[in-house]
Amino acid sequence: MTVLMAGCGDLGTEAGLRFAAAGHRVVGWRRSPEKLPAAIEGAAADLSSGELPPIPADTTAVVVAIAADSPSEDAYRAAYVDGLSNVLDAVVGSGAPVRRVLFVSSTAVYGDAGGDWIDETTTPEPGGFSGRIISEAEDLLVSRLNGTGITPVVLRLGGIYGPGRTRLIDQVRGASATIPAEPRFTNRIHRDDAAAAIVHLCTMAGVPAPVYLGVDNEPAEMGEVLRFLAAELGLPQPPSGASEGGGQGGEPSRGGNKRCSNALLRSTGFEFTYPTFREGYRDILAGVGVRYP
Repeated sequence: MTVLMAGCGDLGTEAGLRFAAAGHRVVGWRRSPEKLPAAIEGAAADLSSGELPPIPADTTAVVVAIAADSPSEDAYRAAYVDGLSNVLDAVVGSGAPVRRVLFVSSTAVYGDAGGDWIDETTTPEPGGFSGRIISEAEDLLVSRLNGTGITPVVLRLGGIYGPGRTRLIDQVRGASATIPAEPRFTNRIHRDDAAAAIVHLCTMAGVPAPVYLGVDNEPAEMGEVLRFLAAELGLPQPPSGASEGGGQGGEPSRGGNKRCSNALLRSTGFEFTYPTFREGYRDILAGVGVRYP
């Protein structure tokens, strides 16, 4: 099986390495392919430009893992809509025996649910341009692959944390973390579990569902996460602050307030290495020299 990773940043590279470890040939499209590990065959590509390398003739799965260059509406559209459209043009026109195209999406398509539970049956209601544009890309994926015999799969990931993604840890260490005055649920997934889910959904025997939520087992109130990190680091509990306002570029507060269910993903037999934020953050902290009893 040959897998094409269209977009090979941190998450795409980790998924690519896992495909390779399972015995698959992996081709990675990236602007700087020389940065890819040897297990991934790198090819120079700018997804938003439309000038893409040829797709290997034996490609059976394509993973589209895009990241915007900046937190602006234009950058999101160039990456998620134009970039995905160009990849789909290449896939459909290649004649390769592609069976599945997995698009890495985001739970941002749901916006703010006021702390309620949501799942794959919940109608997306984006609260800002990022969720709206990513939702548009999801629709594009489905419409463009309709009638081609290729199965589209959307994996909506929560907030990714893991190696090199230590924003909350850094805030607690730097005494800049603030516990929201009003409870706010957050949903996250460790980078390694996100990569493992990509591989699982591309290689599972049964036909995958159209959409999956890629989040761990426990939506967590932000204050609980910050207090946990402070305790693990042996630091004072962060102070409480005012309610969070808007984000960058007029975006609403990152992530919204919702509790995402991963029941559908788990029903496929997928198992999490880091089922909650506790196991995940402890592993990260252990990697940087924090000891535990």
